[in-house]
Amino acid sequence: MRIRNGTSTDAEGIAALHTASWRSAYTALMPAAYLDGPLAAEHLATWRARTAAPSGDRCLLLAEEDGELRGFIHLDTTPDGRVHVDNLHARPDRVGTGVGRTLLHHGFAWAARHSPGRDVCLEVLAGNARAIAFYERAGGLRTAERPLLMAAGFTVAEIEYTWPAATVSRYEDGRPNTNTSPPPTLG
Repeated sequence: MRIRNGTSTDAEGIAALHTASWRSAYTALMPAAYLDGPLAAEHLATWRARTAAPSGDRCLLLAEEDGELRGFIHLDTTPDGRVHVDNLHARPDRVGTGVGRTLLHHGFAWAARHSPGRDVCLEVLAGNARAIAFYERAGGLRTAERPLLMAAGFTVAEIEYTWPAATVSRYEDGRPNTNTSPPPTLG
């Protein structure tokens, strides 16, 4: 699997994968009219805008295999200074194959280099049991639960997961450095 930075030429492929991922994972969590309706156009507009204006404060990594996009991760910064995994998606037929884990580890490595000493966080929909299990296996600590009002006008419950800076700092080049002491817990 090849990991590379995303560019503006990738916007359509990222948007299509993002939409396919939501349609696969969120069928019981979001209205069908939204998933089958405006979602694809919203994702395309988002990814065209994000890739048109690259920034050192954001990271977009793509996983490719045999010339095909298998997944992506997008990181940015929260107002409180944490590194935020805004999106992490694998193609639905590649879920469970290591694409997400590889991307998450590369995202941690980027965060450790670009924002040393900062925690990494993300949100997952409360009903997305597979993703919740993935983040917990990856060492994420549940740090908040809250409702999320979607721009389309409906509300979903989300859970925040956090990886302390000491955990994130163990990642180099997308792999954990095992020559460090175990990470502390949040407390």
